[in-house]
Amino acid sequence: MNNLINKNGIAEQQWIELDGALGEGGGQILRTALTLAMLTGRAFRIRRIRAGRAKPGLLRQHLVAVQAAAEISQATVRGAEPGSQTLEFIPGAIRGGEFSFDIGSAGSTTLVAQTLIPALLFAAQPSSLCIRGGTHNGMAPPADFLREVYQPLLQRMGAQVEIDCPRYGFYPAGGGELTVKLQPVDRLQLIHLSGRGALRTLHATACVAGIPPRIAVRELEVLRDSFQLSRDTSRILELPAAWGPGNVILLRAEFEHVTDMVTAFGQKGVPAPQIAQQAATEMQEFLDSKAAVGEYLADQLLLLMAIAGEGSYTMSVLSEHTRTNAAVIRAFLPVSIQFTEEAKLFVCHVSTA
Repeated sequence: MNNLINKNGIAEQQWIELDGALGEGGGQILRTALTLAMLTGRAFRIRRIRAGRAKPGLLRQHLVAVQAAAEISQATVRGAEPGSQTLEFIPGAIRGGEFSFDIGSAGSTTLVAQTLIPALLFAAQPSSLCIRGGTHNGMAPPADFLREVYQPLLQRMGAQVEIDCPRYGFYPAGGGELTVKLQPVDRLQLIHLSGRGALRTLHATACVAGIPPRIAVRELEVLRDSFQLSRDTSRILELPAAWGPGNVILLRAEFEHVTDMVTAFGQKGVPAPQIAQQAATEMQEFLDSKAAVGEYLADQLLLLMAIAGEGSYTMSVLSEHTRTNAAVIRAFLPVSIQFTEEAKLFVCHVSTA
């Protein structure tokens, strides 16, 4: 068992006080706090939840994350109400088992899953999750990201995790379903990603549900031209109309040591080629950077490495989101997190303090 993690109830330590307006002031502060409170047994109090957002306080997906974390860790919670900007969370012992949660909107199932998965890895027995809501939402990583990017990294760190998406759910309808099966681990294995290695495959998928397939055709034309993709490495995924309306582009870059993904969502009134060009530009910038991971994977990898107690990686962008996540992690775990800039790349170093 990793010596940074304590499964024996609530630690005899003072409350951790968090400011939800810290840094970018978003929901990641709360989600990271929930994960680490469950793992360490340390209680926290957070004020000004999501103060940096247009609608501050707990929205439905954040409330479900709190409720799910409370059920898994047998926690005592105060302030878990819609719109609440203050929350107290006192965790108990983590328990595995079968869990089902329904966001009841297009709120992100993936963000709820990423809150729960690291904690459930340290339960005493296997677990399965079924989370209903939005699986493809422009404000969060899609289910494909978890399955094709996040899951392989967890497996490389020794976790037995299977993530699936039996039904897609787009904004604003929702109605999607994300499932996770996982086995307990004693500790997460250490990894270092100073580089990503050679590019093995660049694959493009244009998904449509309840909208004309010609939109996906036009998107793939742009992507094929941008990256000289063949028909073997680009495809249209036409989903049941009842799952829509929705459109998303998934650009997956598989390297020797890591896989990352760029996504772009169709928007009403924006031409399909413009959406595709947005994705192509973002992917090209990442490829040109030579970084091991992109901006969005950097956040989740930081948390996993902190739980493991050590790790490092290079990234193309050091966002305020990542800096904020690091500050929350430091409040819970005795780790040192340092960011440096080397050869036009940002480097994150995690070590036991």
